[in-house]
Amino acid sequence: MCAHERKYWDKGLVVAGIDEVGRGPLAGPCVAAAVIMPSGPLIEGVNDSKKLSEKKRQSIYEQIMQHAVAVGIGIVDNFVIDEINILNAAKRAFATAFNELDTTPDFVLCDRIGGIDIDVDYREFVRGDAISYSIAAASIVAKVTRDEMMREYDEVFPMYGFAQHKGYGTAQHIQVIKENGVSDIHRMSFLKKILS
Repeated sequence: MCAHERKYWDKGLVVAGIDEVGRGPLAGPCVAAAVIMPSGPLIEGVNDSKKLSEKKRQSIYEQIMQHAVAVGIGIVDNFVIDEINILNAAKRAFATAFNELDTTPDFVLCDRIGGIDIDVDYREFVRGDAISYSIAAASIVAKVTRDEMMREYDEVFPMYGFAQHKGYGTAQHIQVIKENGVSDIHRMSFLKKILS
């Protein structure tokens, strides 16, 4: 998981990983995280956030937040997603997360997205969160951050079940939308077929 980082760490360079979650849901924000991890000691179990149980992901998240050199978060809400589309929203979230870092890295590794507006050279990887320690750490931070936001939204809009499905298009979620309409955090551009 550290092979891509090592070539920079061995030269004394600072590397950040960036990843996002929330491209597919019908509701809620797109959230990106930028994380600069030290070259050691490494945190055991860092991996693609989707491969980790919620309990394991939370435990590793806490370790990342304790040991990271820097963490930046970028959040783009559903209104902006509807305005500029989800791909551009994800790019904006990436750039915001990078700009929120209080340490500027020498290089960035990120999950493939294409055309990020940052001032540092970067390399994109397909499924980067499965092959890069830094990107995987970023995916965990982004996932835990967004999941917590969706649990908070669940308290505001309890009928939709956001705490369970996190805004994704489950059968239960779609049925509630059809019966009760949309909430303030739904992505209208994602719901055209469901609402028609």
